[in-house]
Amino acid sequence: MDPVQPATSAGLLVVPALVGCLVALTLGIYGRLHSPTGVAVDIAGFSSPGTVKAWLASAAVVFALVQVGSSLVMYGKVPWIAAPSWIGVLHRWSGRIAFILTVPVVVHCLYALGFQTYNVRVLVHSIAGCLFFGTFTVKMLSLTRRGMPGWVLPLLGGAVFALLVLLWFTSAFWFFSVFGFRR
Repeated sequence: MDPVQPATSAGLLVVPALVGCLVALTLGIYGRLHSPTGVAVDIAGFSSPGTVKAWLASAAVVFALVQVGSSLVMYGKVPWIAAPSWIGVLHRWSGRIAFILTVPVVVHCLYALGFQTYNVRVLVHSIAGCLFFGTFTVKMLSLTRRGMPGWVLPLLGGAVFALLVLLWFTSAFWFFSVFGFRR
């Protein structure tokens, strides 16, 4: 009788990937089936929900840039900078803050606007939003799994960052280009 073989290291990605797909699909289906309300998030001091979203998304991208930079330093990819003892804390907290900044934005997008397809920019934005939260879920679930291949977290982190930047370009950059920089 053969002993039970341990799961391959790449096989450890199966459950996180399935959960991430479920998250992305759920957001897309909810966004498409839900009747948009027009307004969901409005913060005092901002002229409109659009400005709130644009500025929160921009701040999230800034913190995501800190994530990328701190991960490069943490993993020795910037040879002229020795990783300080606090770099891991910076990395974790910049990621948490970036994610927290995206929550009111996605709530507004899903509740007030829904999954829209009326032009290419909006369709790309809707798809990227679902993929962002699905990929983020896969990354977070992969963090807790021992024996994961070394390429997994950099790949997932890069995908999360790329999707966030794509979301920013298809929303905040567009908003600032059309309406200007205002509060």
